[in-house]
Amino acid sequence: MTDLTRRTLLAGAAATGALAATASFAQDDKLDTLPDLTGQAILITGTSSGFGRRASELFARTGATVFATMRNTPRPEADELQQLARDEGLDIRVLRLDVLLDDEVAEAIATAEREIGRGIDVLVNNAGVGITGPVEVQDMEATKLAFDTNVLGYHRLVRAVLPGMRARKQGHIFAVSSQLGRVMVPYSGHYSATKFAVEAMFEQLAYELVPHNIGVTIIEPGGYPTKVWVNRNRYSQDLKNRASQIHLDGYPQIVATMGTEDGSGRQADPMDVPRAMARVLAMAPGTRPVRLPVSAGSIPQVAINEVCAETQVGWLGESGYGPLIKAVHNV
Repeated sequence: MTDLTRRTLLAGAAATGALAATASFAQDDKLDTLPDLTGQAILITGTSSGFGRRASELFARTGATVFATMRNTPRPEADELQQLARDEGLDIRVLRLDVLLDDEVAEAIATAEREIGRGIDVLVNNAGVGITGPVEVQDMEATKLAFDTNVLGYHRLVRAVLPGMRARKQGHIFAVSSQLGRVMVPYSGHYSATKFAVEAMFEQLAYELVPHNIGVTIIEPGGYPTKVWVNRNRYSQDLKNRASQIHLDGYPQIVATMGTEDGSGRQADPMDVPRAMARVLAMAPGTRPVRLPVSAGSIPQVAINEVCAETQVGWLGESGYGPLIKAVHNV
């Protein structure tokens, strides 16, 4: 199988073999053994369900100390995760963290660093929201919530963990984006806008962290059957209920479907995403990809990722920023 390096992950020729983790990648017989993450301290946001919950379990089972964060604790999901940790002897520590609240972010990171006596090794920025509907229908409440959670929330966490990572000259940051951070579907609210922002922020961050030996990988999942659909419907229904009729009137057919999405027909395995992150961590620092599409179906953004990488290298590769650009794109 093609070696998993930044170069091969970006190359179009590797799209069917190494642009992990399509379902075939996740189930490849040669990749049954997960990396040993013993000694790694990993903090994950949004662990009450979905990718975050699954990543907490996977990383802990591979030996990591996992700080599984979620908002509004105590809550049943936190109790379930803690019981699982006790039953299996896993080192999962649940912390209260709402990515919208600066004080909770600061307290959670301080607690984690105090418990392990150093900075976090890996941050998984995962907590997010989706609100559907036409852009015109998105009121300021929905718009602020989307950007504050999906963009500013990621930024809050990065700023909180980086001093500890920089002090040790090591670390890795995952930003869970989406295919819709590179392509877009009409009537998806501000989801693409927020994920486009994540893509830009974290590619820039990847360049800036090269001197500190800290890596960044943007995960680009396709559609998976997680609880995101339930939460999205709730937010979208709330928006529809309070939106001004003058805006709703322009899109009657679309508005009628807001809050009624059904992701249950999707058969892809959500474990593809944490498995892909684990594979990245198994790679040597300096060879990890800056972008990683993860999909059991089509990966429409491959060409966009390739041309963006080529453009960055062609534009800035021979400038004063060249060493940063080339290090991230492995050229």
